[in-house]
Amino acid sequence: MPTVLVLLADDFEEIEAFAPVDLLRRAGVEVTVASLNDHRHATGRSGITAHADVALATVGAQPFDLVFLPGGAGVKHLRADPRVRDIVCRQHAAGRWLAAICAAPTVLHDAGLLAGRRYTAHFSVAQELPAILAQERIVTDGKITTSRGAGTAVEFGLHLVALLTTEAKSAEISKAICL
Repeated sequence: MPTVLVLLADDFEEIEAFAPVDLLRRAGVEVTVASLNDHRHATGRSGITAHADVALATVGAQPFDLVFLPGGAGVKHLRADPRVRDIVCRQHAAGRWLAAICAAPTVLHDAGLLAGRRYTAHFSVAQELPAILAQERIVTDGKITTSRGAGTAVEFGLHLVALLTTEAKSAEISKAICL
């Protein structure tokens, strides 16, 4: 069964985190939600507090098939945490999947992982991401997949399901949720 690590920081965008997590779990993917906080809670931009599966400090060097970074204002916390940079760099070096939505591709950019790649992100970070494909909803280049924002979260989640399982499983879930 594929494994996914989701990194949550305070001020995360709830739709961007919860929609893909829900869809991945419906597909039978083993998803571990890790809070940057030791108390295992992260409060999103709309005031919804998530109780993470684990604190990031307990994850260590455990390998995952995909590391997923939700966006929102909380990306500033992801960017400031050296553990996050270490995780994305280790994931990339191992040739495993990275996924980022909204402003979160800036984390990958900071780590030097977007150089020479196609990617998209939220228009609010376009100044920082000179090669952004702003009109694309989802872009996959190599083992990095990016998406624009809350409005693309369900489509992005289904895309992640297809990447980690099968197109048929993604289509089955899409049909079940009436998309």
